[in-house]
Amino acid sequence: MDLTPHEFAQAAIDELVAGNGTLAGEIPGHDQRRKVGVVIGHHAHFGARQATAYQRFDLGRVHVRSMMPQAMSCHSPLPDPTDETLLAAGRRALGVEAAAVRALASRLDSAFAAGCRLCLACQGRIVVTGMGKSGHVGGKIAATLASTGSPSFFLHPAEASHGDIGMITRGDLLLAVSSSGETAEIVTLLPHIKRLGVPLIAMTGNRGSTVARAADVALDVSVAEEACPLNLAPTASTTATLAMGDALAVALLEARGFTAQDFARSHPGGSLGRRLLVHVGDVMRRGHDVPRTAPDAPLAEGLMEMSRKGLGMTVIVDAADRVLGVFTDGDLRRILDRQADVHTTRMKDVMTPHGKRIGPLELAAEAVHLMETHRITSLPVVGEDGRLVGALNVHDLMRSGVV
Repeated sequence: MDLTPHEFAQAAIDELVAGNGTLAGEIPGHDQRRKVGVVIGHHAHFGARQATAYQRFDLGRVHVRSMMPQAMSCHSPLPDPTDETLLAAGRRALGVEAAAVRALASRLDSAFAAGCRLCLACQGRIVVTGMGKSGHVGGKIAATLASTGSPSFFLHPAEASHGDIGMITRGDLLLAVSSSGETAEIVTLLPHIKRLGVPLIAMTGNRGSTVARAADVALDVSVAEEACPLNLAPTASTTATLAMGDALAVALLEARGFTAQDFARSHPGGSLGRRLLVHVGDVMRRGHDVPRTAPDAPLAEGLMEMSRKGLGMTVIVDAADRVLGVFTDGDLRRILDRQADVHTTRMKDVMTPHGKRIGPLELAAEAVHLMETHRITSLPVVGEDGRLVGALNVHDLMRSGVV
């Protein structure tokens, strides 16, 4: 580039900026020429560098335009939007994205089934890759697959070209997410993937693209329009891709016979895992902490046992520890209404013979369900032989994180 000398002092240059637009008076036909401009600040004295006004100079030409501070923004100020305007924009975006997802259902064909079969036959991991927004979506797809019975991880395509491609081994499967199907970082990987003999599934909006043509299976995630009013920001396209990933994961988990318990095993740290993995035997009270009373014991003795153990109940058992019934705070209130003598009344006469109970191998979540359904706060834990093995109340369940 030939730079025209300027009479301005070098110290006055604030920044170099690139420009592509045609300036006023520029000769037609030269609008594609790359231009470099200089923004300078000046006040009453040029060297003051107190920027109250700005001028931009095309170094390739001698064009000058003034940009006053109030004209620095390329957009005119907009009035504050009304609630109705904001709601309308949000509803339109949701409508566009919902339509994009609905359109996927009619496009599901034998290619989707073939992709599922490739995943089911995979002896290694499903390696998901994608760049930019597609990469973010790919990361979520990999996480969903991994948590629903299909071992998977996300591989950044740029990092793959610098050594991380070694994470892909024979027996794996590559799921490439690319809206255009021409993502350079993914195209670069294709020869290496073919040499490894790794099957390739492409999730793309362009079935005629390089990635789609190289794939064993191409899943069409194209959309009619983006939710972005400029039709530029990936919005509907990323939603459609994410939905297709979920469809793939759900089809695979159903084909594998994946259960709620299987899901819980991959979520041991969350509340869902605790609800699906924690059993009654893990949280119940045992031994001397379990309230128990003989059937011929006076009511007063049963009340003392309830007070000592603090479960709001006592379990009536025979000499072999077989459960005969339960006596709770609720039973006590009903007995007091009848003005029963606590010293002469026997436990077997006031107990509930067929009270609610639960087994030690049941999920703790089932104990929560029983308590909520029958409006009770404690349960005896009874083994298969009918013997008392423990007890628990709602506080034990809360401490375990099940509630």
